[in-house]
Amino acid sequence: MTDKVKLALLAMQRHNWEQGVTAQAFLEAGDAETAVALAIEGANRQHADGRCCHLGDSDAVTDPCAVGEALIFACGQTGAPALCAARDRLLHWALHDAPRSDSGIVYHFLRGQLIWVDSMYMLPPFLARAGEFDEALRQLDGYWHTLYTPENGLLAHQWSDAEGRFLRREAWAVGNGWAMAGMARVITLLPAAHPGRARLIERVRALIHAALPHQQPDGAFHDVLDDPASFREVNFAQMLAYTIYRGVQGGWLDKELLPAAEKARAAALAEVDAYGLVRNVCGAPFFDRPGVAPEGQAFHLMMEAAWAALHC
Repeated sequence: MTDKVKLALLAMQRHNWEQGVTAQAFLEAGDAETAVALAIEGANRQHADGRCCHLGDSDAVTDPCAVGEALIFACGQTGAPALCAARDRLLHWALHDAPRSDSGIVYHFLRGQLIWVDSMYMLPPFLARAGEFDEALRQLDGYWHTLYTPENGLLAHQWSDAEGRFLRREAWAVGNGWAMAGMARVITLLPAAHPGRARLIERVRALIHAALPHQQPDGAFHDVLDDPASFREVNFAQMLAYTIYRGVQGGWLDKELLPAAEKARAAALAEVDAYGLVRNVCGAPFFDRPGVAPEGQAFHLMMEAAWAALHC
């Protein structure tokens, strides 16, 4: 089944963040050669300003950084000067040239002064893998403080600095999944004694406990976590399971969370069709209905790799 999920993912058209998420999935699944090939293609499509995986007229700021960890890995594996130069240009973009708020928090797009929860996955793990631990924490702190909604304990999707208001206050399930998974990766990358690590662990725990009351009997969730009128989808289930498996394996999440992860995993496994497509995730290209998506495929692979690592 996993091989079919991989093949279906590689067959899909991919935007910049989707290329990065795909590369990360193959890296975590132990398929180093494919991860390197995906990183090479991301570097081949590097914009003059440093953004990788660039297609068309994309004005994405943090999404092109999703390939960052795989690019660092590919540089280390191959030693290719062009790859290492691409890594350095992408890091320079992230640290210096990317548009950001007055407090230094990187925006999601070149225009609009927008902060999206998605950026919690796209940018900080790259910074942490590059050894920029304090900057990774600063970005995560900024996103958290901007998007956290205390009334439900979850994260809103979109904030506009320009307008001083939420453009989408809803607790988008996949958005909260991006946040959980991004913080989980950074926790793993941080030195054990780093003072920000405990803060991230507490936030991941808080998000999980805020989300779990909304888990459906079959293990899935709704597209907006606390809105049962929104459609049922399983990519957040995969993201949640991935986060729990990584946290339990790393010793920073309690084993008591594993039954919820197993339910979530079962819901996702039940959606894989004969072609390896994970059905009923929040679907590309508009993410406004259930369907299939590269990120749904990628997180299936990451969930399974995390599950296998915990049970080996």
